[in-house]
Amino acid sequence: MIDFPIIRVVSKFMIPYILLFGLYVQFHGDFGPGGGFQAGVIFASAIILYGLVFGLPAAKSVAPEWFVEKLIALGLVIYAGTGFTCIALGGNFLDYDVLDHHVLPGFLPHGQHLGIFVVELGVGITVTSVMIVIYYAFSARERRA
Repeated sequence: MIDFPIIRVVSKFMIPYILLFGLYVQFHGDFGPGGGFQAGVIFASAIILYGLVFGLPAAKSVAPEWFVEKLIALGLVIYAGTGFTCIALGGNFLDYDVLDHHVLPGFLPHGQHLGIFVVELGVGITVTSVMIVIYYAFSARERRA
């Protein structure tokens, strides 16, 4: 698709809005529909669109494989770390009520919202990275006749 200027221009125009919508879904997931999984797929769709239009090497220059693979682990550590933090504070795994605090009231969310936000952030990072790695794996395959 690299030879089609209209597709290139339209995708360059759309990708920032796709990423912005992904941020909206990510940050409003604890208050309404959406969250980490949906936002992760939306973020990954922007990178996949970039790769489909501009080629796999261009996508890998924007999101290198080594970096995306590290993000998979980071998202998992954020998710599990939130659960183990809850256990360390005397609750159960992902028992967000123990995360309640009185630091910077009005600025930092309390307990339940903080826990959901951090867990959804970990899920979003992991889903984005896994979807991109799957795209890289399928698009790098040799074509058969």
